[in-house]
Amino acid sequence: MSAKFFIDTNIFVYTFDSTALIKQKKSQKIIAGALESGLGVISYQVVQEFINVATRKFKNPMSVHECRQYVETIMQPLCEIYPTFDLYKKSLETMNDTGYSFYNSLILSASIISHCKTLYSEDLQAGHKISGVTIRNPYK
Repeated sequence: MSAKFFIDTNIFVYTFDSTALIKQKKSQKIIAGALESGLGVISYQVVQEFINVATRKFKNPMSVHECRQYVETIMQPLCEIYPTFDLYKKSLETMNDTGYSFYNSLILSASIISHCKTLYSEDLQAGHKISGVTIRNPYK
């Protein structure tokens, strides 16, 4: 990986899913590579979605302390995109152009604004290239 890449929330969630070992290992590799290379990017939205899932929907939910520690050590170093009106305008434009939901458009727009070449996501259409960002499903 030599270019910046964006990591969607589901990649983080799978690192804790022992029922999907192949996805878990691939997700762990992506996140480790992001931290080691300094090329991985996430947005505030990814952090918020992860906290919600980790503390409420995991089979064994994380405690607030565990979640805070994970956010500080793993997610904070990757977080580059925060809410701005430019992000919202870009997301509305992306939503109009692609037909994606607003929240998926926020993720895609965050990857565009952060100048990523790849967006790793299981939720969007793999193989599509939008504004210079190629969507890749790392599990296929």
